[in-house]
Amino acid sequence: MSKISVLCCFFVLAAFGLVNGYAGKKEIGFYQLKKGNISVNLTNWGATIVSLHLPDKNGKLADVVLGYDSIKEYQFTLNGIHYKIVANEGNNTLHGGSRGFSDVVWKVRAHKNEGFPGALFVIVSYTLLGNSQLSVTMKAKALNKPTPVNLAQHTYWNLGGHNSGDILSNEVQIFGSHITAVDSHLIPTGKLVPVKGTPYDFLKPHIVGSRIKKLPTGYDINYVLDGGAGFRMKPAAVVHEKKSGRVLELSTNAPGMQFYTANFLKDVKGKGGFVYQPHAALCLETQAFPDSVNHPNFPSTIVSPGYSYKHYMLFKFSTKPSSY
Repeated sequence: MSKISVLCCFFVLAAFGLVNGYAGKKEIGFYQLKKGNISVNLTNWGATIVSLHLPDKNGKLADVVLGYDSIKEYQFTLNGIHYKIVANEGNNTLHGGSRGFSDVVWKVRAHKNEGFPGALFVIVSYTLLGNSQLSVTMKAKALNKPTPVNLAQHTYWNLGGHNSGDILSNEVQIFGSHITAVDSHLIPTGKLVPVKGTPYDFLKPHIVGSRIKKLPTGYDINYVLDGGAGFRMKPAAVVHEKKSGRVLELSTNAPGMQFYTANFLKDVKGKGGFVYQPHAALCLETQAFPDSVNHPNFPSTIVSPGYSYKHYMLFKFSTKPSSY
């Protein structure tokens, strides 16, 4: 019997452009993958995971992904200028600009490009496998010019359930001995800094909240994943929520992973009317190193016509009994 249950695939032909796919139009859809006791709900609005239901150590199901009740809350009004890279994080561009891939309806044609040099054809595939595993694959091809590509999966995880409060008691292990140092604006300086002996040291499992107050707002840093050079699969992180017993293990072929503890969530009304506050979730964003185009010592993110970008993630879910 095949281990593959259901495959959901989104594609976009664009240079970060949106033609006619706003919420309320027929282009927006919701899709469900289900295998055994795990189910994933997806939307083509940003190729986004809307919810993911998992059993705890007692078999009780909960949605472990933060989000909203309707597609309306996932969209926003566009007022940017489209002929330069849009500064949507201070003076810098985060997540592809104000209209990155997370904020378009996938399956659109090329249009304005947020200032990036070339058009891309991108496919994102979600596949539920046996043994409670979710595979996410991102592939891209440059269509006309060399262009930087660095796609990431930005789900907000709370293994206790999206409405269970903060994640400060979660135990986290990150398989990265270095971080990419940043300046006061969180832009990488180009230096790789060892984590040993710092609040960023998760080489052995640590409780998230045990050292978070030593940082200005919380964790928001790119880890250089161990496992050698090249883009082969390697472990990235393990998260254990002890009350529910749920465990998330993440592996990837990407060289880095952004660890983020939802530092700036504040009074955000989410699913079922629950209000999310700072540290209500954590993000494990496997990726190339941020700002790679400006640091020759970082792995290149430039994709030229005739070549492909491939980014693989494997999320494995399980439970541990209370004795752990």
